[in-house]
Amino acid sequence: MSISTPFIHRPVATTLLTAALALAGGIAYTFLPVSPIPQVEFPTISVQAALPGASPETMASSVATPLERQFGRIASITPR
Repeated sequence: MSISTPFIHRPVATTLLTAALALAGGIAYTFLPVSPIPQVEFPTISVQAALPGASPETMASSVATPLERQFGRIASITPR
């Protein structure tokens, strides 16, 4: 006798048992606790650099590129 024999011989009881388990699962699902996602503010670093009278090419080569290199060495900083 296999484990499925009583379920094959009693299809009405099997159907009622399946419906009861599905109903109990649906009711239990509504009682599951749900934790809210925490509100996290990530720190932001803002850098401003000025070189009065400089052209855009000079700003890019003399100011922006060295700053980008220095910030690129810090592992936890990602550009936006």
